[in-house]
Amino acid sequence: MNTVKLYEKDQYLKHCKAKLVDVTESGKDFILVLDQTIFFPTGGGQSCDKGKINDFEVSDVYEKEGIIFHKVRCNDSNIVWNIGDEVYCEIAWEHRFLNMQRHCGEHILSGIFYREYGGVNRGFHMGDSYMTIDINLEENPAITVLTWEMAERVEQLANQVIWSNAPVVIRHFETNQEAADLPLRKALTIEKDISIVCVGDTENPADCVACCGTHPSTAGQVGLVKILRLENYKGMFRIYCEAGSRAMEIFNTYHHIITKLNNKYSANSEDLLGKMAVQEEKTKALRNQFHLLRQSIIKERIQALSIDLEALKTSSDQTAIIAKEYNDMALDDLLTIGRALTPQLTKLLAIISRTDNTVLFFSDGKIDCGKLVKENAAIYQGKGGGNNTNARAIFPKNDFIDTFIDLLEKHLR
Repeated sequence: MNTVKLYEKDQYLKHCKAKLVDVTESGKDFILVLDQTIFFPTGGGQSCDKGKINDFEVSDVYEKEGIIFHKVRCNDSNIVWNIGDEVYCEIAWEHRFLNMQRHCGEHILSGIFYREYGGVNRGFHMGDSYMTIDINLEENPAITVLTWEMAERVEQLANQVIWSNAPVVIRHFETNQEAADLPLRKALTIEKDISIVCVGDTENPADCVACCGTHPSTAGQVGLVKILRLENYKGMFRIYCEAGSRAMEIFNTYHHIITKLNNKYSANSEDLLGKMAVQEEKTKALRNQFHLLRQSIIKERIQALSIDLEALKTSSDQTAIIAKEYNDMALDDLLTIGRALTPQLTKLLAIISRTDNTVLFFSDGKIDCGKLVKENAAIYQGKGGGNNTNARAIFPKNDFIDTFIDLLEKHLR
């Protein structure tokens, strides 16, 4: 026996009583079948209703061969479901009404894409954060590209339908022949038990198509539709959009962001982009100036170290490691300095950055930097690695750096 779908007759029905006709236990979940239900199952791109049955949360609703199954989570191990018992069903109305708004908004957008540009809806999904409609421009071969300007026009026309508060009528037919005279934007692919949703006058509707979802009785209850993004998708055009209170939430988020940006740049919405562009130019100029200063400092320190290295070649200094400390430079800059000096090295060069608790080692290859780090850094809780001419060691404390370098000094002598 098929489940009686009360939501098909009254989509504003929020609660009802029903009889339990079947129950299956699965762990802490129970799968309930009722003789009638107000719960819409997942289908047609729309998520299922939420709510409660006898005060137990309904986590999923799905349909198979005309029977609707309700998954209920029962943490009480003593609960008993008896076939034939009367149960009380209550849907989460806020979730249901949002689905009604979103689904109807999608209908209006799809209908106008079809009417204006021959765009056929080949896919629809109501996600948690946005809806998507996949439009194929197959009915009007003269149009090959769906532009943002075209999408904006559809959005404006769709909102005009909403603001006109056009009626949304759902008609049920036993066979597809009974619905054949309606101005459908898609040919019927099912033979019986057909629901047709028509937005507006049937002589010239904003949309008229077969659909099993839930919808408000008038388009005005949708409130607003908003197209968010447009992209190419598998030879079609994917429309990211929202409707109803979810569209309003997105607007509020955008408004909050714009307000913060206006305050930051001492701007208003009309001149915000211009002021941001001016600031970006200033930032770009500062970055260029900073880059030139960095390069100048790197060059000066390479030259100074080069002079020191040349002097060491003729000195009587017996130390095995040349240690230099720079705490005002990034590690990448220190690497540039060390690599530039590698051809001059006759000893191990250690460049220390206490800011990063790191030591960079450089040599001409006769002293294997990577091997030194790998074999000794762990003694002082260090880690790192490298190759024969360049390696790095990173320590949890600055104090370990001096002790580690002293260890290598004794090791290399």
